[in-house]
Amino acid sequence: MKRLLLFLWSILWFSVDGFCQVDAKEPTKPKATEVWEPKPKVVSVDEVTRIPSDAIVLFNGENFNEWVSSKDSTAVKWILNSDKSMTVKDKTGNIQTKRNFGDIQLHIEWKSPKDIRGNGQHRGNSGVFIQNRYEVQVLDNNDNDTYVNGQVGAIYKQAIPLAKASSKTGDWNVYDIIYHAPKFNKVGNKTKAGTITVLHNGVLIQDHVEIKGTTEFIGWPKNKPHGKAPIMLQDHRDNSGVSYRNIWVRELN
Repeated sequence: MKRLLLFLWSILWFSVDGFCQVDAKEPTKPKATEVWEPKPKVVSVDEVTRIPSDAIVLFNGENFNEWVSSKDSTAVKWILNSDKSMTVKDKTGNIQTKRNFGDIQLHIEWKSPKDIRGNGQHRGNSGVFIQNRYEVQVLDNNDNDTYVNGQVGAIYKQAIPLAKASSKTGDWNVYDIIYHAPKFNKVGNKTKAGTITVLHNGVLIQDHVEIKGTTEFIGWPKNKPHGKAPIMLQDHRDNSGVSYRNIWVRELN
């Protein structure tokens, strides 16, 4: 009887094992691994401006319609230039978008003045703040030494850039930023860190870096729950003379 039971058990075992192996076999026809839905949306790129068709243009040099003062939501006091750029007007305060954003692809161009003065953190200093709290540093680092987690392209005091890809002082720089916002649960605890990728003049300088929290000048990063929020540009209040142009954003969520 025992031999019979062992015999039957062995047959069952090999049958199940064989079934699993058959089920796990690699597909033999190409169609078995083809996915047809959902189809990606079609996005075209303008031949002149190179702006994607689904982008929101935040600044094209014509006006400040998409921006307000960060302090009190009044009209922007920065300088609108004839070359379709804008320049920080010293001590008038930061500016931010009227719209709130979550996950984004952001394109922004900036430059320091050619006749720049100052050194360290007081030389062409500004910043691109994602969701009003996570700063990608803007700084003229050409022949200008400073702490590396605060140099151009740093996630301020959190992530040192992988490379320094700055243009010559007075020439335009390009930031292309991919940002995914952090997630918080109902009680306000962070459940997933935000991430940021930055290309500076086409060079990868931040590679899917996890954001530790707010980018603080003094102290450690803080993690207060938040939803969608504006994009902010900084007036460093030291006559930086930084200019911006051609700003557009694609919403990724």
